[in-house]
Amino acid sequence: MARQLERFENLVSLFLTRASEKGEKPFLWARREGEWRAISWAYAARQVAALAASLKRIGLEPGDRVALVSENRPEWLISDLAIMAAGCVTVPTYTTNTTRDHAHVLGNSGARAVIVSNQKLAKNLIPAVLTSTECHHVIGMEPIRSSQTPDWVNSHHWVELASGDAPVEQLNSDVARIHRGDLACIIYTSGTGGAPRGVQIHHGSILHNLEGCTDIISTDFGWEDEVFLSFLPASHAYEHSGGQMFPIALGAEIYYAESLEKLAANIEEVQPTIMVVVPRLFEMLRARILKSIEGQGGFPKYLLARALKIGADKYHGRLKPWDMPMDALLSLTLRKKVRARVGNRQKAWVSGGAPLNPEVGTFFQSLGITFLQGYGQTEAGPVISCNRPSAGIRLDTVGVPVKGCEVHIAEDGEILVRGENVMRGYWRNPEETERVLRDGWLATGDVGHFDAKGRIVITDRKKDILVNDKGDNVSPQRIEGMLTLQGEIAQAMVYGDRRPHLVALIVPDSEIVGTPDLHQRLQAAIDRVNSDLSVIEKIRRFILADEPFSIENEQLTPSIKIRRHVISNVYGDRLDALYKR
Repeated sequence: MARQLERFENLVSLFLTRASEKGEKPFLWARREGEWRAISWAYAARQVAALAASLKRIGLEPGDRVALVSENRPEWLISDLAIMAAGCVTVPTYTTNTTRDHAHVLGNSGARAVIVSNQKLAKNLIPAVLTSTECHHVIGMEPIRSSQTPDWVNSHHWVELASGDAPVEQLNSDVARIHRGDLACIIYTSGTGGAPRGVQIHHGSILHNLEGCTDIISTDFGWEDEVFLSFLPASHAYEHSGGQMFPIALGAEIYYAESLEKLAANIEEVQPTIMVVVPRLFEMLRARILKSIEGQGGFPKYLLARALKIGADKYHGRLKPWDMPMDALLSLTLRKKVRARVGNRQKAWVSGGAPLNPEVGTFFQSLGITFLQGYGQTEAGPVISCNRPSAGIRLDTVGVPVKGCEVHIAEDGEILVRGENVMRGYWRNPEETERVLRDGWLATGDVGHFDAKGRIVITDRKKDILVNDKGDNVSPQRIEGMLTLQGEIAQAMVYGDRRPHLVALIVPDSEIVGTPDLHQRLQAAIDRVNSDLSVIEKIRRFILADEPFSIENEQLTPSIKIRRHVISNVYGDRLDALYKR
């Protein structure tokens, strides 16, 4: 029988219940001094209780906002839970933020305290604290030194605040006063179109997400001893709910990945049962696997080609009976090796946070990895829908709405969402709140429709749709996804609003940069994509970017989405010049 998540009033009660059930079993893992080391559920609960008591002792009151600036690590989650346990509101903040970004978040949220992990991150944070009139406490997970900190800012050591004899039993009693409608966190959107806005997410919003997600895992996969590998920024709503709170709901272990460079090695070591990752990282893993197998040549390359062809045929329901012996052989050879690299116990990889090119999903499905695509927004806690095997996995859709979430398609095609998962509004921004919350419905800004089986098909973002000079609508994200699947192209942005045709800004793959035939190879890649596009979607010309899109140059958000307005400001004149040739 499918196991359902019990109903909880708040996220801290959920955690304390799981900690009581799990006791001294391992909970949070981090690689320290060359080996994976675990913190038990019971120990984490004691730290949450002690830190919550300390936050109250230094003067924080219910409703106060506390910013959290840290890379993914056990202390991040313990801090988040402790902030909420003290009745305060967590304000997760990206580690890539500049001083200006931090100043905006601190000033807008009115945070009274910040928790920061190390000296490196404090470098950009402390000057922002100095611009705040309300932030009076800086808590360092590691010792923080700053000659800039004035007398009115109190410095604290996290280790000391999280130590002590605060009873977990008393905390259980205290948090009973926190209800589903109370504010849990303010998550600032990553700002693809401008200044980040603070999304007010209540406890019930995330709990609603967890109830929907556990329904999927329980019904479609079985809910046992789950293991997660946390990699996406925990300050992002997708990772916050899907990679931190969801494992708590399942009583799962969480391993914190070391870095992007070590992600593949960490996957092989940890062998997670579930991974939640954005499409760009799956694209990178796909490219790495392709290069590795194709580089071997001969029989491995042949097996890969057969696996991809058979996988595509199975996905489209056209597998031939005479291909079944080869399908069985692939399961014993190529797929077995791939699964050994990613973990023989994996149940599903879940893609979210941005549109996924179906070809990427079918690639992994062909190699024996169950691949799901989800859909959501920070404003919805964030999960709205997800593929699930019981409803039929179609990777050109984002699946059916999760349990308890209503989805309606407006007359203009915009996707509207209603349910407990929908945010309370934007912090201190009533104008924007009124714009997106209409009679209880969240206007997502995404355009789509339902297929015959009730799965959501997203065609584009309303504000990202390009309208050519003849009034035709074009989806840039779909074309960009097709371009970046070409081995020669690392990144791309399509351009051409109110123009007669489309042009593109291209970041070449690092392996072909500097080659004498660079432009010819890129043109050949674009020609391959154009062959699958309609006339109005074809790329007519392109230019090269001066540097890769990155978080550091502000051309990518921390969740690895391109910032069109920033890139257009940098390259707009050169792209416009393509139309004068």
